[in-house]
Amino acid sequence: ATMLYKGGCHCGKVAFEVEGELAGVVRCNCSICARKGALLWAVPHDRLNLVAWGDDLGRYTFGRRAITHRFCRTCGIHPFAEDVGEGGKRSAYVNINCLEDLDLAAVEIFDFDGRSA
Repeated sequence: ATMLYKGGCHCGKVAFEVEGELAGVVRCNCSICARKGALLWAVPHDRLNLVAWGDDLGRYTFGRRAITHRFCRTCGIHPFAEDVGEGGKRSAYVNINCLEDLDLAAVEIFDFDGRSA
């Protein structure tokens, strides 16, 4: 079922809402996702609505620079990432560890070998 989820960083300076059906998430083993412990939910970019960010939303890219990893400059938490391109099929990748009131144990996790991609 489609639901509206609220989320953000630890200190609250970066906040967002995302709407969709949370059927499963990806645990990627690439060098940054493994270090962050991120569980990523891919959604169409227009389903991610930033509520607060100010000057606190940093960006980090590496490797092929296909994904921009976004983080709070104050508390350091990475609430989401996004495709670099601006096209219509652009995606956002929400770190569900940053969603409020979510039963993590009920979410199916799929392992992705991003280290080899």
